Amino acid sequence: MRTQVCIIGGGPSGLLLSQLLHRAGIDTVVVEQRTRDYVLSRIRAGVLERGLCNLLRKAGVGERMDREGLVHDGTLIAAAGRQFRISFKDRVNDSVVVYGQTEVTRDLYAARDAMGGLVIHEAEGVTLHGVDTDHPHVTYRKDGTEHRIDCDWIAGCDGFHGVSRKTIPDTVRTEHEKVYPFGWLGILSETPPVNHELIYANHARGFALCSMRNPALSRYYVQTPLDDTVEAWSDDRFWDELRRRIPAESAEALVTGPSIEKSIAPLRSFICEPMRWGRLFLVGDAAHIVPPTGAKGLNLAASDVHYLHLALEAFYLHNAPGEVDLYSERALARVWKASRFSWWMTSTLHRFPDQTDFDQRLQEAELAYLEQSEAAQTALAENYVGLPY
Repeated sequence: MRTQVCIIGGGPSGLLLSQLLHRAGIDTVVVEQRTRDYVLSRIRAGVLERGLCNLLRKAGVGERMDREGLVHDGTLIAAAGRQFRISFKDRVNDSVVVYGQTEVTRDLYAARDAMGGLVIHEAEGVTLHGVDTDHPHVTYRKDGTEHRIDCDWIAGCDGFHGVSRKTIPDTVRTEHEKVYPFGWLGILSETPPVNHELIYANHARGFALCSMRNPALSRYYVQTPLDDTVEAWSDDRFWDELRRRIPAESAEALVTGPSIEKSIAPLRSFICEPMRWGRLFLVGDAAHIVPPTGAKGLNLAASDVHYLHLALEAFYLHNAPGEVDLYSERALARVWKASRFSWWMTSTLHRFPDQTDFDQRLQEAELAYLEQSEAAQTALAENYVGLPY
């Protein structure tokens, strides 16, 4: 098989890149290790920056998002038993959209099907060859048969544990990592959200987040130790702990119910440099991970897709091959800025194991300053809705 761009990974970043390139007349094949049902079963956050919303519209998959997504013009910050609101509209005249990542992926799959895009699922033993030459290719096994895809370029959209990043030699690849000493216990419940906007809560017992997927489906989180287990948390224990960590006015309004999904996620900041080697580009979680505080994971993957699809369009359509050489530099500049914001949100809102009462009071003072300072609110708002591409 021959294609122009072979995309490793059938998650939202791989599908979005494939869709954008297809609409520009550039041929792609997507290779995914898992089944489509598995990909669509993954529960992920769904706060979409303005840049990602515009990119989905450009790809022709924004209609359902625009119809069903929840537009958020601000967010709530809680600390020391009270909460305040930061208005994105007032500070930067912009907003975000709450629309689940699963729904984004579902829309992208539908678009690829409608355009006849080739997505190969259950591809085992995916291996990248000749990445440092002008003639790379990808091999994989499916139904017991070995297959080969020759291509001009390979886009590694296969996540943190995928094969793409590991294809770059250790002598070329530099990895930066910060592992946080806690995780997030999250539950999904078929209950109305406690507020129509997100609540980020700092508390001496640990961080909490009140979020949602839609008006009838809520997503809540509490900070837990790394060695904690889901089995140790009954629904009743979770709801009791969440009430303790959010202000009384929200705790009283909280509607509880049985959880339909419950999991613990560790938090880390991770960045791989460079994001291009030879004919291979890294995209999304294959190159970088951010803690979910600030909702930058999917949005950072989208900004990578933005830079890469324009570079490949320049290469194929405008006789401008130099644009691909700038991909890594451009993507990493935005990655580091978004990682700084996620680190700041995480450091300011969470309880660290060695944290003293002094440290807690400093966090509360930081948030009190945020409440009173238009400049500080503007800085948070412009990062939260997304820095420009």
